[in-house]
Amino acid sequence: MEPINKPDYQHGYSSGVDGVDRDHYEGYLSSQISTDWLNERITEKRTELATTERQFAEATDAHRTAYADLQTHALQVDRLNRQVSKREADRQAILDARDALQARRTKAAPDYSLLAGLLFLVAGISFLAGDLIISHEIVAYALNIRNSDEAWAFAVGLAMVSILLKPAYDRLIEQPYQENPTQNRGRYERFKMALAVFAVLTLAVLGWFRYEAYRTDQLKAAINKSVRQLQLGNDPLAATPTLSPSVMNQIEKQLAESSELNLALVNSPWALLSFVLSGILFALAGAVCLGIALPVLSAFWFRWLQADIRLGKYRRRLRRMDKEMAPLDSELAEQRTQQNVLQHNLDLLPNLAELKTRIQTQTADLTHLLAELKLAQTDSRIGNFNDGYGQGTAVRSTLTDDEQRQLQRERLLATTNRPPRPAESATGSAADKPVNGKATAQRPYQTVRQFLSDQL
Repeated sequence: MEPINKPDYQHGYSSGVDGVDRDHYEGYLSSQISTDWLNERITEKRTELATTERQFAEATDAHRTAYADLQTHALQVDRLNRQVSKREADRQAILDARDALQARRTKAAPDYSLLAGLLFLVAGISFLAGDLIISHEIVAYALNIRNSDEAWAFAVGLAMVSILLKPAYDRLIEQPYQENPTQNRGRYERFKMALAVFAVLTLAVLGWFRYEAYRTDQLKAAINKSVRQLQLGNDPLAATPTLSPSVMNQIEKQLAESSELNLALVNSPWALLSFVLSGILFALAGAVCLGIALPVLSAFWFRWLQADIRLGKYRRRLRRMDKEMAPLDSELAEQRTQQNVLQHNLDLLPNLAELKTRIQTQTADLTHLLAELKLAQTDSRIGNFNDGYGQGTAVRSTLTDDEQRQLQRERLLATTNRPPRPAESATGSAADKPVNGKATAQRPYQTVRQFLSDQL
């Protein structure tokens, strides 16, 4: 189609011939094009808004369904988490108790072996027994205690001095050295040296006393042998030998010498020192040996008969708890997997906030386009009115007064809805013919003249 045949061209050509202002029709065309463009955009926006609202409704239903499924697994995961956490707390408490017990067991390791502890125990008991025997034999005889039970009770009381000395030895010597060997080494070494010197001196005194006792015993044996020889030297074959007065004097003299030897041995200061020092040494040695043996045996008792048994119980409880936790861990892992899958599916769904924002944006855009359409339609109608007004003004300038009156009469009849004449219907009038965007067969003044001629 050639541009010359388009209605806009024809209308512009007519307006140019009639001398009508071009601005009015240009504004009309611009507003009309804007109106058409806005109508298309409004249709598109309404389609987009309907699609977005449908997506929002579908996404809302999908979110609701997915969230309901997710909550089911989330509740299971929370329940299993509480159970596993409780079991883990119990297991951790057992592990802490086991570690603490192992630390105590390691710390309680003695410096001596079990055999050494038993040897020290036997030595301590031996010292107590020796002190007990010495106390029973010597003290009971010295105090003239005739009752055997009373003598043993007194001897046991004296022997228990070693037990009394043991706490003193532990608190003053052994325990400070065990707690801080560097600081208390001097005291410990001095005590050991003093005890060793005292033991050596006591053993020396006892050795000298044993030598004196052995010498006295040998002398007494020689005297007894001499007395026997004197008794048998007179008549060995006689059943009841008769001793002469000289032999009797010799025998009595030998017996007196034996008695003097016994008295010399008993009254010897070495005997006194030997009994006193041996009693003290036995008491101290018993306390020291028991002070060494009992902690060693107590440590082995704790390590083997207490700590190891409890550690075995802890191991069995841990194995039992591990067996109980295995199905819980498996079920928890499965529930977490399902929860993660559902959460991933939920994350893949359209974001409701974004869809809601998009709906609000599209609604605002549609409202803005409708407002723009209203303005465009208003401008279009105003432009159409101005163009028609200009066309009418141009036609009016070409009519005579009679033609103007006739035209006003016809327009008045048209407004009162009176039917037109047949000639009118056939030929039409200038007021009824459209002027915007349509080609005209005759000029306006020619149409008016034709109308008037038809009326006449």
